[in-house]
Amino acid sequence: MIYCLDKPDHLEVRLANRPAHVEHLIAHESHLITGGPLLDGEKMIGSLLVVDFATREEVDAFLAADPYAKADLFQSVTVRPYKNVFPRAQ
Repeated sequence: MIYCLDKPDHLEVRLANRPAHVEHLIAHESHLITGGPLLDGEKMIGSLLVVDFATREEVDAFLAADPYAKADLFQSVTVRPYKNVFPRAQ
């Protein structure tokens, strides 16, 4: 699980880099379980991604290549292991 909070007043940076960020996600779609922006009302203030990579190094490389990271959008990035319980696997 990747939890990212944007720097304050960086919505313009997010919006300017969003198309490239989405392309980055599409390029790694096989590793994505779910994801989307964190909201404060209607305003995007961060990102939450649930990903499936074999190693932490792969997660770090994925994050480093993200256009949002390259644009220095994030105030903080938290990576934590995640275990899927629901929905239950068939």
